[in-house]
Amino acid sequence: MLGLGEEKDEVFRAIEEIRDAKVDIITLGQYLQPTRKHLPVKRFIPLEEFEEYRIFAENLGFRHVESSPLVRSSYHAEKHIL
Repeated sequence: MLGLGEEKDEVFRAIEEIRDAKVDIITLGQYLQPTRKHLPVKRFIPLEEFEEYRIFAENLGFRHVESSPLVRSSYHAEKHIL
C-alpha cells in the first residue's frame, strides 16, 4: 500500500528487494484510511507514478504486476496463480 509517507526511491528499492527474494507477482495500491482511528493518507499517488512502478517491476522480471490506486493483494489473483 502506498501513500503513507514513503519516498519514490524507497518504493523502487522495496520493489527490487521483493524481486531479489524471488517473488514473481507484486501488487501496488493506494492506502485509503478506513476510519478516523486509522493513519491518515499522507499523499494520493498519481496514476503516472503507479505506471512508473509497474514498468520498473516488469523490467525486473516480475511475472505479473498490478499497480493502480484500487489494487489490493487479491486483485485478479485467480488469473495469475496457475
